[in-house]
Amino acid sequence: MKKRNLKYIIAIAAGMQLMSSCSDKFITVPPKGSFLESTYYSNQQEAFNGLVAIYDMVGYQAGNYTTKVGAMDAASDDHWTGGAGPGDINVFQVMTRLDLLTPLTGPQDELWKRNFSGVSRANILLSKLPGVPMDENLKKRYAAEAKLLRAYFYFDLVRLFRNVPLMTAPLPIADIKKVTQVAPEEVYKQIEQDLKEAIAETNLPDVPPRLTEGGRVGKGAAHALLGKVYLYEKKWAEAAAELKEVNGETPGQPSAKYNYNLIPNFADLWRSDDVIKFNSESIFEISYTSTSGGNWTSGVANTDGNILNILCGPRSLVATPATSEASQYVAGWGFLIVSKELESVMHNDPRYNATILDMKSLVAAGKATYSESFDNTGFFLNKFVGRTANISKGGGNMELNFPQNLYEIRLADTYLMEAEARVKAGEGGGSGSRAYQLLNAVRARVGLTPIDATFDNIFKERRLELAGEGHRFLDLVRAGQASAVLNAIDKRSFKPKNEILPIPALELQNTSLKQSKEWE
Repeated sequence: MKKRNLKYIIAIAAGMQLMSSCSDKFITVPPKGSFLESTYYSNQQEAFNGLVAIYDMVGYQAGNYTTKVGAMDAASDDHWTGGAGPGDINVFQVMTRLDLLTPLTGPQDELWKRNFSGVSRANILLSKLPGVPMDENLKKRYAAEAKLLRAYFYFDLVRLFRNVPLMTAPLPIADIKKVTQVAPEEVYKQIEQDLKEAIAETNLPDVPPRLTEGGRVGKGAAHALLGKVYLYEKKWAEAAAELKEVNGETPGQPSAKYNYNLIPNFADLWRSDDVIKFNSESIFEISYTSTSGGNWTSGVANTDGNILNILCGPRSLVATPATSEASQYVAGWGFLIVSKELESVMHNDPRYNATILDMKSLVAAGKATYSESFDNTGFFLNKFVGRTANISKGGGNMELNFPQNLYEIRLADTYLMEAEARVKAGEGGGSGSRAYQLLNAVRARVGLTPIDATFDNIFKERRLELAGEGHRFLDLVRAGQASAVLNAIDKRSFKPKNEILPIPALELQNTSLKQSKEWE
C-alpha cells in the first residue's frame, strides 16, 4: 500500500496527525482537522481510510531524518554515521558513538512517536469497526490487519525501549497522565495474541495480490513476524514452527502455501522499478514512491520518497568522465558509510558489489571524485545509494522523491531465523538437517558452497546477507554480543544501557511514566 499517495490518505493523515508539542499525544491521537474522530467512521470508505492511516506510520520518516533503519545502522559495527561533520544529523551521530547518547539526544523521540502513533491509530480503528455499517467479511479483514500492525509497532517498541506502556484501546484524555509501563513479558504476550488472532481470521488473505494490494499484510507476514517474536523470546521450537510455515517444506523452492521464493539475482533486490517491488522474496515491504511531489516546504516528514537514497550517496560525487560507471549514482549526503570491519568481512563475498559501493577504487581508477564524509572509509551502502535512473520526473525536490522500497521482512531473513531457531533448539546443523538446508539455500543463491549450520555460521550469514537493512545492531543485542563487538571498535563505548533507548524526556513530564532504570 502506497504511503499517502492518494487524496483520501492525505485527508485521514491530516486528521490523525501526531503532534510533538505535548507528550500525551504520543500515546493517544486526538482528532485534528476538518472532521471529528467521534463521528468520522460512518462507512466502509472511512474505515478503509483509518486502515491506511495505520499503514502510513510503517514508513514514517521524521523531519530530523530519523528512521528505524538509519538509527539501527548507525549504532551497529557495520556503519559510521558519516555526513559533513560530527554534528551533522546528530540523532545518528550519537548512535554511532553510543557513549554520547543521553535522554536528551538521539532518535528516541521520533521512534517512540512513530510506533505509538501506529498503536493509537490501530486502537482507534479497532474500537470503531464494530459500529461501521459495511461488509462484515471486509470488516474482519481490516481488524486482522490492524491487530497485525499493532503487534508490529509494539514489537519495535519493546525491542527499542523495553519498558513501555501497554494500551489496547483509545484512552480518555484525562487518563493519559495515569498510564504506567508494564513488564516486557506482558507486551510480548499481547503481541503474540494479536498475531495469533490475525492468523486465525479467515478473511485475512494468505498473501494479498501483489499487483493491486502490494504493501498490505497477510497471514504470511503474520507467521513471519510471530516467528521473529518467538526468536527474540528464545522460544526456539515455536519460532521454528512459525517460520517453517512461511519458508515451506523445501528450502530454495517456492513455498506451496504462500509461493514465497528467493529471487535468482541478489542484486535485483535493490532495484526500484515496479517489476521488482513486492517480489516473491518480499514478505513485509515498506512502500515509497517518486510521484508524491515531496518538497522542502512541506518537509521530510511529509514526503513519500525514500530519504535513505539521498542520505547514502557519496558527497559531491562527480563522474569522470561523465559517462563512467559512477554516472549511475546520485551525489548524496554521505551518511551511513560502510565500516572497514564490514568491508573486510565482505571483501570476497559475492554480495559485495550489490551491498558496498567502493569509492576508493573508483577514485583510484580516475572514474569519479567525491568529498569525504566525516569518519570517511571510502565505502558506501550501495543497497540504498540513489540512482540517476530514479530521479523523479513527477515534481517536488529531487532529494525527497526516490522510490526504492524497503524490506521489513524478506525470505532470506526468515530462512536464517528458522535455521538459528532449530540450531538453538538442539536439532543440529550438519549435512541433511533442515537448518543446513535453510542456511545453504541462502548461500547457494549467490554461488557459495555449503557449510554446516552452526550458530556462528548462521549469525555471520545474517550479517552478510542483511547488511545495511537495520538488523545488525538488534541481532547483536539479542545474541548478547553487542558489548564485545562494539567495544572492540575504536571510538565506540558500549555500556549495558545502550541495549535500549531512553524513554524520551518529554514523555516523563507530567506523566506517570518512569525512566528505564538503565538510564537513571
